[in-house]
Amino acid sequence: MNDTFSLSLSAQDSLVALMVAVSASDEDIRTAELIKIQSAVNILPIFAGYDNDRLSVISKTVFDLFEQEDGLDALFGLIREALPERLYETAYALACDVAAADGTLEEAELRLLEEIRYELEIDRLHAAAIERGARARHLS
Repeated sequence: MNDTFSLSLSAQDSLVALMVAVSASDEDIRTAELIKIQSAVNILPIFAGYDNDRLSVISKTVFDLFEQEDGLDALFGLIREALPERLYETAYALACDVAAADGTLEEAELRLLEEIRYELEIDRLHAAAIERGARARHLS
């Protein structure tokens, strides 16, 4: 077992990890998705004071976990441990924004979003509103 599982995440790290996970879920990390992640970290108040150098550390952690059989479960375990419940919908909104950033939703991204909804217990109605907002923001 590597040291990935002993890593403790901050709430901000958890949000970054979910965004990276959605981007990496279809095994094709697109520039639009990376730009979305970077701009979220640079602009959103929740990331005020966040160390941008953590982006690469968290990204590597997600990639390492994705290479392991139960990596997604481990990732959700780390996220649930670090992310306060009040940020669950924020996390889902950020994940949806990354998924929608390139204008297409791949099957793997849709499956991961479904898993995020389940793991973070996002209410169906709230999830639909969040998804609709993400779609509206990324129409071309």
